Amino acid sequence: MNVKTLLVAVVVSLAALPAAAKVELRKGGSSWAVIEDDGTIRIGGSSVGKLDSDGTVRKGGSSIGKVESDGTIRKGGSSIGTIESNGTLRKGGSSIGSIESGGTIRKGGSSWGSASNCCGDHGSKRSVAAVIVFFSNDFFG
Repeated sequence: MNVKTLLVAVVVSLAALPAAAKVELRKGGSSWAVIEDDGTIRIGGSSVGKLDSDGTVRKGGSSIGKVESDGTIRKGGSSIGTIESNGTLRKGGSSIGSIESGGTIRKGGSSWGSASNCCGDHGSKRSVAAVIVFFSNDFFG
């Protein structure tokens, strides 16, 4: 096989890979939520909202908040916290938890849950933060 044929074979193989994988969030060891490739957020198998590519979080089609590209978390236009690039989650300036690169989600230093297929970059940490901030009653509240 010549180099050109090999290169074409590699390119075709890479093109067949999915662009993104759904992210599954587990809480207390059990499956809790899923962020699908299109941004649909499911809890208990039912669609509860959507995460737009610009970080807008929707419930019932209406915007309920946003996680901006710099990590600022907004609700009703006002800043309520941040998700830093290192995964530290802050509320009112104080650290309340973290989303680790390996997917472990911590609240106050203790393991709260985990996320699969994510968390190596700030964008995926922002997505997980959006779900736990806007759809979990026991983390950010």
